[in-house]
Amino acid sequence: MINLEKLYGYKRSFGFFAHQLTYPEKLDFHPAFLEESFSPGDPAYDHVQKYWSLMQDYSLMDIKEMYTETFDFQKDATLYMTYFKFEDARERGQMLAKLKVLYEMFGLEMPDEELSDFLPLMCEFIYAAEWLGDPRAPESFRLLIAVLEDGTYHLLQTLEKNESPYFHLIKGLRETFKACVEQGASSREHG
Repeated sequence: MINLEKLYGYKRSFGFFAHQLTYPEKLDFHPAFLEESFSPGDPAYDHVQKYWSLMQDYSLMDIKEMYTETFDFQKDATLYMTYFKFEDARERGQMLAKLKVLYEMFGLEMPDEELSDFLPLMCEFIYAAEWLGDPRAPESFRLLIAVLEDGTYHLLQTLEKNESPYFHLIKGLRETFKACVEQGASSREHG
């Protein structure tokens, strides 16, 4: 079970993750953006610092090339979180529909040209939506986080194998989820 109050405390970092995982723009690499998004106590801090440090070795053109090569041309490094589990099966369509309804339930309008399992969009939702205190949030976030954990697990494996700087970004994202999991969460709901 996710501690939603803890997750809410990391909203700024999800804005950072969303920007870093979309097609790179110069403003995404302004040092103030990093400083405003993380404090040294954040679970992702060390991983994001490592990612940031590695990215400083590349020009914006190199970063754009790396982004395209990594996320657009490698099936194993897709940013579509349900693809790993379902590929193009009917179940994927059902999951995409559930995620879209979830976003709309909390006031986020889905862009027509984007699928609801796009990792930057999912991060943007956590960052932008107001869900704390909403009685629908626990069940909704259980689904959202399950999709994110499953998809980022596979993505992380590929990025590590390819020695990509994005590995550290995804590792930081996963550490943020892990920090929000309530220890000793009951499994009776799954029985």
